[in-house]
Amino acid sequence: MKLRALLSTITLFGCAAAWQASAQTDAQFSQYYEVPSYYNPSAIGNTDFVRIRAGARLQWLGIENAPQTFAGVADMPFKLGSKRLAVGVKVSQGSEGLYSSLDIGAQIAYKLRKWGGMWSVGLQLGFIDQSFKGSEVYLPDDDDYHQSTDDAIPTSDIHGTAFDASAGLWYEHPRFYAGLSCTHLTSPSITMNAESSSGGSETSSDRKYQFQAKRTLYFTAGCNIPIKNTLFEIVPSVLVKSDFGFTTGELTARARYRKMFSFGVGYRWNDAVVAILSAEIKNFFIGYSYDYATSAIRTASSGSHEIFVGYSLKLDLSDKNRHRHKSVRIM
Repeated sequence: MKLRALLSTITLFGCAAAWQASAQTDAQFSQYYEVPSYYNPSAIGNTDFVRIRAGARLQWLGIENAPQTFAGVADMPFKLGSKRLAVGVKVSQGSEGLYSSLDIGAQIAYKLRKWGGMWSVGLQLGFIDQSFKGSEVYLPDDDDYHQSTDDAIPTSDIHGTAFDASAGLWYEHPRFYAGLSCTHLTSPSITMNAESSSGGSETSSDRKYQFQAKRTLYFTAGCNIPIKNTLFEIVPSVLVKSDFGFTTGELTARARYRKMFSFGVGYRWNDAVVAILSAEIKNFFIGYSYDYATSAIRTASSGSHEIFVGYSLKLDLSDKNRHRHKSVRIM
């Protein structure tokens, strides 16, 4: 059992190394169009709603200790005098084997109506917390590739925290949108210190390990195309990302009925084909997607599952209703 866990961990480390090399410091969501503020802090306050989305992604089912990600975003617009602003928050927690991370950010955006749409420039400030359960590392005695005395392998639990910042630009039109952003602007380096141990003078607790969050550039765009004389519309979208060393992207095409029910497919370059279903009724939202891997990992995994739920609360930002209130008993 321990050998199986070791092999799974080694496999995941290899995948994680490729994952990091593939501009994946941030989590990958197939329903990226539902959480645009996760990748772009300027994509907040684009409606007159308090908008909340939360969900989970279970990746590569069938592989022990496979990556799991839980995330939530929320945003709302407000006015300061005649200026239109928006605030938001982003929270993400992920795990891959013995490795886990927490990413929290507060967002603010300034909005300007121009050229038939709304421009937004946004900033996100927060922190990244990384940890590794070195105390659970297991190396068999007959392992020819790893030694328990290897300084590169932590033997006690380690963690570290670093300041993080992101910025972006967004344009929202009634028929289409586009955004450009950069996450981890300062490319923060997280120093991970081992917890103190009651041992000799030189133990793993005296060592330091570093993880660097890669500066990542995102471009996203989408539109809605009504189908004449029907209640359907086509909603294509695209997400392109690059860490300036590796570039990849995905394309999604959905059909939406009465702006309530959606279904569609997506393709992530050299990674997966995606099937999508969602519904939004009376401001409640639920969306599900299934990824079928097109890479060699499909031989070990049955696929990836992702689900998001949400709620939108209508706001009234008009001046005439600024001081009017209604009792919930007579609404």
